[in-house]
Amino acid sequence: MNLPNKLTVLRVIMVPFFVFFMLADVGGAANKWIALVIFVVASLTDMLDGKIARKYNLVTNFGKFMDPLADKLLVCSAMICLIPSGKLDAAIVIVIIAREFIISGFRLVASDAGIVIAASYWGKFKTVFQMAMIIVLIADLGGVFDLIGTILIWIAVALTVISLIDYVWKNRQVLTQGGM
Repeated sequence: MNLPNKLTVLRVIMVPFFVFFMLADVGGAANKWIALVIFVVASLTDMLDGKIARKYNLVTNFGKFMDPLADKLLVCSAMICLIPSGKLDAAIVIVIIAREFIISGFRLVASDAGIVIAASYWGKFKTVFQMAMIIVLIADLGGVFDLIGTILIWIAVALTVISLIDYVWKNRQVLTQGGM
């Protein structure tokens, strides 16, 4: 297993620790900061694994498949953890997670047809804005950051919908070749 794939696996392993610190009440006020550090480190591994894979020609089918799934696991877990605090509305989380299920299903059908679909730039932008949104919402610094959080939420939702439409349109051959 190459380094980018190891970073992807590390990101998946970090998710339960992140969720624990988001939801447990063992560390008091420090929990949110520990969770935030874990989330930021996990998010940075996403950026790093892609750069290393492209720079050193280490792109693999495992990476094309697992990297987006690791991102979904991290981001969706974080958004679900933010619902009880009232920082993120459940309806927004449902829209974003629904997109992820649709894309995962689409990828599965493509995979059955022998087609591996890598993430698009719209999908990457969506992920970056979702991660930025989550960081701002977890940090919960108040003041102008509340406005920034709200703006990031709406940009993330817009990019979620745009990336879904782009993804399905660019890969529409899967709908016919994939046996749908």
